[in-house]
Amino acid sequence: MPDILSKQAIDQFITEGFVRIDNVFSPDTASAALDILWKDIPFERGNPNTWTEPVIRLGMYTQQPFIASVNTPELHAAFDQLVGEGRWIPCQSVGSFPVRFPSPKQPNDTGRHVDVSFPGDDPSNYFEWRANISSKGRALLMLVLYSDVTEADAPTIIYRKSHKDVARLLSPEGDRGLSFMELAGRLHELPEREEALAVGKAGTIYLCHPFLVHAAQAHRGHTPKFMAQPPLLLRNELVIEGSEVGYTPVEKAIRLALG
Repeated sequence: MPDILSKQAIDQFITEGFVRIDNVFSPDTASAALDILWKDIPFERGNPNTWTEPVIRLGMYTQQPFIASVNTPELHAAFDQLVGEGRWIPCQSVGSFPVRFPSPKQPNDTGRHVDVSFPGDDPSNYFEWRANISSKGRALLMLVLYSDVTEADAPTIIYRKSHKDVARLLSPEGDRGLSFMELAGRLHELPEREEALAVGKAGTIYLCHPFLVHAAQAHRGHTPKFMAQPPLLLRNELVIEGSEVGYTPVEKAIRLALG
């Protein structure tokens, strides 16, 4: 498989914290995934009057359309370029779905945050899960679009270059790192960063540095938004210093942040 990401795209990942890949999976795969998801939604698919909440959270999905969408040969080749061949674990689930609906209500989950990657003292409490400077457990954050998403359809807000700021927050915290809530409570300390919106057609995937700050927002469009945010899991932790074989783009981004 030839390189999927150009040098320019890899440089963008290192400096900006993300790269967008279009047409990763087909409209038919996206449609099959939506058919499964709608069966679990307590609203009528064709009746917007029944869409009474701004967000509905659905559980883990492992059916074929979901697994196929995040395991294409092209996507695997991009993982190799960003994380390193043999250093990541193929996705066996796309995680939970926050399905967002047009609503005058403000959703209660729009705060800036960084996704964490390993359990704290209480593994059942996600707010106690943690992130550390070697990104234990997580190679990438993925934003996987299963519906077309415009600027009106509650696109995820990405804060460009914020992964570098988070690396500098995590560096003094050692292997234990910071919990989800500890990290969220310190994001106000970070510089203001330019925003990018995770828009695109169904089949678009944003590959994001694990430290990238992002946020949800209210839906002001007309069509429900379907997006998954699965992690790409690491086989081992990232290597930030002392590598004898060089550094991958995800590691180079951290090294650049730390000088």
